[in-house]
Amino acid sequence: MVKDIDVLVIGSNVMDLISYVERLPHKGETVEAPSFEMGFGGKGANQAVAASRLGARVAMLTCVGNDGFGVKTRANFVANHIDISGVLTGHQSNGVAPIFVESNGDNRILIVQGANTELTPEVLLDKIDLIKQAKVIVLQQEVPMPTNIKAIHLAKKYNIPIIYNPAPAHKLPLDVLQMVDYLIPNESELAAITNMPVSTVQETKSAARRLLSFGVANVIVTMGERGALWMTAGQKETLVDGQDVNAIDTTGAGDAFVGAFAHYFAQGESLDAAIAQANAYAGLSVMARGTQKSYPNICSHVTKEVHA
Repeated sequence: MVKDIDVLVIGSNVMDLISYVERLPHKGETVEAPSFEMGFGGKGANQAVAASRLGARVAMLTCVGNDGFGVKTRANFVANHIDISGVLTGHQSNGVAPIFVESNGDNRILIVQGANTELTPEVLLDKIDLIKQAKVIVLQQEVPMPTNIKAIHLAKKYNIPIIYNPAPAHKLPLDVLQMVDYLIPNESELAAITNMPVSTVQETKSAARRLLSFGVANVIVTMGERGALWMTAGQKETLVDGQDVNAIDTTGAGDAFVGAFAHYFAQGESLDAAIAQANAYAGLSVMARGTQKSYPNICSHVTKEVHA
C-alpha cells in the first residue's frame, strides 16, 4: 500500500468498447463502423489514471469483475502505478461501456455497471486506513449512491476535501451537495441537476449560481471547447478559455480534467492554476483516439501552455 496518498478515487471501472462511425444510425437502420477498439475506462478509473500520469500518488477503491476484463483492468491499474490495495473482485462480470464516436469527435456512451454495483458502504469501512491517508477524495456517480454518501461522511470526519463529479447526471440530495467542496459537472450534467438551460455562458453562470444557493462551496463547470467556469459561494467568477486544438475524440475529456484538477489541487496549486492546468490537460486528451490511452504522461508543455 502506498503511504501518504495524494488522490484517492472511489468509483467505477469499465472496459470501453469503442465504435468509430461517420454518423449514428437512425431507428431501424444499420450503419457500418469503419473501426473498433477496446480500452480501459470508467469515470473513476479514468480520473485515477489521469492523476497518476501527471505524477500524483494515486489509490483506487473499486470493484472489478470476476472475468477476463476484471483481470485486465487490475493489471492496467498496476501498469499505471496506481495502488490496488482497494481494488476488489466482485461476483459479477466487469462493467462495460459501448461507446460510439462520430467523425466530428462527438461521442455517445452506454454504461453496464456490472461489478461496480458491489462497491458498497461496507467496503469503505473495511478500507478506512486507505481513506484516512488521502489528501483529496474523488467521487463520481457510477457506483451506488449510498457508497458515495458514506464516502462523503467519512471524508468530512477526517477533514479530507471532496471533489465530486456528478456523472452520469441525476439530481443529488441537498445534504450531499452541502458537503461537497468542489462539484465538477459538465454543461449537460449541470442542466440535468438544476433543470435550467446552459446554452450560453450567461445561462451556465445562472445554473451554477443555483447550485451555490443549495450550499455547494465551489462549482467548476467543464464546457468543452468553451473552456471551464469556476464560481464560488463568495461570488468569485473565473472563466478559463478553451483550448484551440483539433478534436479527434472527446471521450474521457471531462475525466481528464477531473483527474488533473485533483492532482494539481493535491500538490497545493492555487485553484486558478489547478483549473487552468486541468483545462489544458483535458484539451490535450481530445487530440488522440481512445480514453485513457489519450491521456499524456507528465507533460511540461501543459504548464508551459497555461503560463504562456
